[in-house]
Amino acid sequence: MFSLSINQLTTYRSTFDEDVFRCIDRGIGAMGIWRQKVQDFGLEKSRELLKESGVEVSNLLWAGGFTGSDGRSYRESLWDAAQAIRMAGFLECPVLVIHSGGRGGHTTRHARRLLTDGLAALLPVAEEEGVRLALEPMHPRCAGDWTILTCIEEAIKMIDALGHPLIKMVVDTYQLAEAVDAAEQIVKCGERIAVVHLADTRARISSEQNRCPLGAGHVDLESILSALLQINYQGYLDLELFGEDVEGIDYSTLLSGAQSFLRAFTPKCPVNA
Repeated sequence: MFSLSINQLTTYRSTFDEDVFRCIDRGIGAMGIWRQKVQDFGLEKSRELLKESGVEVSNLLWAGGFTGSDGRSYRESLWDAAQAIRMAGFLECPVLVIHSGGRGGHTTRHARRLLTDGLAALLPVAEEEGVRLALEPMHPRCAGDWTILTCIEEAIKMIDALGHPLIKMVVDTYQLAEAVDAAEQIVKCGERIAVVHLADTRARISSEQNRCPLGAGHVDLESILSALLQINYQGYLDLELFGEDVEGIDYSTLLSGAQSFLRAFTPKCPVNA
């Protein structure tokens, strides 16, 4: 019904090759990769291991920072993002996650212009590599220096304004933990979703993003998954768990719990958006 992927932030303390072997052991066909782990293991070695193992890549974390909130210049962030797109293409990864950077000292209009101009400048590289650029909106309490997009509706408007088939979005279920209309928001996204980051939480949404095992929190995952089925979402569910509530849980337990949760999932009735 759904294809599970394991994000390398979930297995933060593991090396790239350990993550690949863990996927093989658990019968999981894909992982969301973190650029730092690829660089630590080696780009060529990473591609070779992925090809030998048959493990696919669901998405690559991350590029952006066009607003300069991380201290880089606009030109530096563009160069880095182009390198990330090349990395994604080399690893046969279809999706690169994009974070705009926070608003910082810019006006909202100028920050949005930096993001749209940055995406436009990167599209030729994305087209050449066949990589989708996926904007990740975040709840206002998480967005901070990460993004100027603080809700799904803002991401939809930007994607539609740009009007390019390679500009998509990430849906992170943690960011929907307090949304009473999470399923309706998913339906509105439709074909704009490139990848889903899957998480639960017991806590209030915060910048620390304390996540918990699937089904142990209050995120309405059943409604969200049902909505994804309703829009015929064909991409990966990339398990992205980190924070205090999962730090003491071994990785095998986290992964088996996610697999069990998805096997037990029963779709709910369709929703209107």
